[in-house]
Amino acid sequence: MPTVVAAAFEDLVAIGLKVLVSEDPHLELVAAGVAMGAVEVAIERHRPDVVLLNYGTLGSPGRVLGLHRSYPDTRIVVLANRPTAAECNQMLSFGATACLSKDTEARDIVNAIHLASRGMHLLPRSAAAGGLLDSGIQGAELLTPREAQVLELLQDGAPNAEIAHELSIGIETVRTHARHIYRKLGIGSRRELARLARQDPIVVDDERRPLTT
Repeated sequence: MPTVVAAAFEDLVAIGLKVLVSEDPHLELVAAGVAMGAVEVAIERHRPDVVLLNYGTLGSPGRVLGLHRSYPDTRIVVLANRPTAAECNQMLSFGATACLSKDTEARDIVNAIHLASRGMHLLPRSAAAGGLLDSGIQGAELLTPREAQVLELLQDGAPNAEIAHELSIGIETVRTHARHIYRKLGIGSRRELARLARQDPIVVDDERRPLTT
């Protein structure tokens, strides 16, 4: 039986999630209303199969990456207020297994939790036709995990020297990663990158590839 830890959400969402998970005989809610700062402690204690995170309290997509690296056996489901394709794909690129809108129908959220517990990667239907991505994503060249890290810092406007320091790599390596990112995304500058991040999906190559039904 998959176990679930739920982070803190707005009252109505929190109540709804608690009811949904608790009433499903095939899911076990082991902790709910966990503040973002205490999520790691809850995962360490309960070792859940799935953790539900509130996009609005993440602070940075890097939090998802950190959790994914520290607890690779716990699947991460992110719930957001009407997330864009770019936002959801960035969540996937940093290790989330699913990214859904908070107004997703109840049965679909429960289904997403079950699928996530089995490692299936999901997007909201607005971000990917059918809600699921295939491992060979049409028309998109995947970013590596390191490129995804560089991408996040580029989107934050960090200069190359700062990125190099943050990731403990050389400046020339940063430039190389940036060139690869621009090529894969079909753009030529940071300005174009900022515009793309607001519009289009960005996907990453990971050891857990997206699956299809």
